Amino acid sequence: MATPGEREGRRVTLDADILSKLEQRAARFEEIERLVADPAVASDPKRFPDLLRERGQLERAHELFVEARQLAEDETEARSMIDSGDADMAELGREELERIAAREPDIDREIKGELVKDEDLARTRVIVEVRAGTGGDEATLFARDLFEIYTRYAESKRWKLEPIELSASDAGGFKEAIFALSGEDVWNRMRFESGGHRVQRVPATESQGRIHTSAATVAVLPEAEDVDVEIKDEDLQIDTMRAGGPGGQSVNTTSSAVRITHLPTGTVVQCQDEKSQHKNKAKALRVLRARLFDAEQQRLHAERADQRKSQVGSGDRSQRVRTYNWPQNRCTDHRLSDNHSLEGILAGKLDGLIAQLIEWDVAERIRAL
Repeated sequence: MATPGEREGRRVTLDADILSKLEQRAARFEEIERLVADPAVASDPKRFPDLLRERGQLERAHELFVEARQLAEDETEARSMIDSGDADMAELGREELERIAAREPDIDREIKGELVKDEDLARTRVIVEVRAGTGGDEATLFARDLFEIYTRYAESKRWKLEPIELSASDAGGFKEAIFALSGEDVWNRMRFESGGHRVQRVPATESQGRIHTSAATVAVLPEAEDVDVEIKDEDLQIDTMRAGGPGGQSVNTTSSAVRITHLPTGTVVQCQDEKSQHKNKAKALRVLRARLFDAEQQRLHAERADQRKSQVGSGDRSQRVRTYNWPQNRCTDHRLSDNHSLEGILAGKLDGLIAQLIEWDVAERIRAL
């Protein structure tokens, strides 16, 4: 328990720059409150709903600013009580400082979380694309391992997994695995998987026990809604063909496979997983929409990054994000400073790692404010 002297020495130490940014949002909230009370604004069918939506987004920031300001005022009053010369009042003042000190870490965390809050993180649907990289057959086996990790993780989170395109290799791995995930918090958690994944292990075909390094890439795309991306029919070139399997043999005798080319961007998506041409087309359009939406998000991010001289949260696919070391039973995420049990990761136990990445992401975004 803190001594009276230690308690009296404590001060509210919320970062001044952070509080200033919070105050700006609180001031905007109060401005909107005045605007929506104006009958002329309230009768505007276009402006009024937008203001109500913005007010809802700023309400929590306003509440936190009011509480932070009240904590500072309470601290000043508590210190006055301590300096009053009255023993009973001084003890009450010290108890009040204890309460303030206990609340401070929590409100600091809540304020930072509010300032970097991103409405897009609440998206509940993503498309994941896993592709084998360097390493030949071993890389395709690693791509299958990644697919299985995400399958187990999805099961643990009770997310729905829907295969879109699974391209098998002769070795039993995946050249490419594209699938959709849907469920609560799916984008917020899966976004950290984007990037290069590297594996170090002895392949089954290695007779001399030498460790090989192979790679795969993962892209996690928030699945776009119709309102996010407009795709015009005249911008699409749609080709149909017979589906093919490993080794090129015919899978069916109808032209069920679909390839869609988005002419303005040159983006090409092909899907042959379903026996129905209609279903393959629908799946291919979902992937195309997600890729176009992601490209626009990346473009906007690059513009903002240039403006603030930061690359926070870029999800750059070219960056190596994780190494899986079989001999040492170790999984290293290169954005963090510690390692994780490979055995647990392979079992789909990603929550601990992802929780650390979320904390890292918040800290990076705070630094970029």
